[in-house]
Amino acid sequence: MRRRGGFTLIEVMIALVILTVALLGTASVTGWFVHTVATSGRSSAASQLAADRIEEVRLQPDYGVLESFAASETGFPSLQGFTRVTQVVHVGGTGMATDYKKITVTVTGPGLTAPVSRTVSVAAP
Repeated sequence: MRRRGGFTLIEVMIALVILTVALLGTASVTGWFVHTVATSGRSSAASQLAADRIEEVRLQPDYGVLESFAASETGFPSLQGFTRVTQVVHVGGTGMATDYKKITVTVTGPGLTAPVSRTVSVAAP
């Protein structure tokens, strides 16, 4: 009897299993990558919202009106569902050596794994 050239059924099945594992691994990594990119984009946008508010506070020349920044904001056109909360805490007393205000900006929104928070201290002149 003459032997035919080609693959056996076992060889074909092993090749299919290896190919399936490789394709499933690639699909899993691709899904993880897309999720990471989307999450980091939202996190970056939240960080920028907080940094913008901190910059507004730091550019305010009148120390006495910093409390007016304390607010909760929503309705950002490109970031639906995001909320930015600014808190102003006066530490010490007027005329004391430890007279400063601590401003904390916290941004929450859909798709963020944790709220993004930034804090700055502004000393009395």
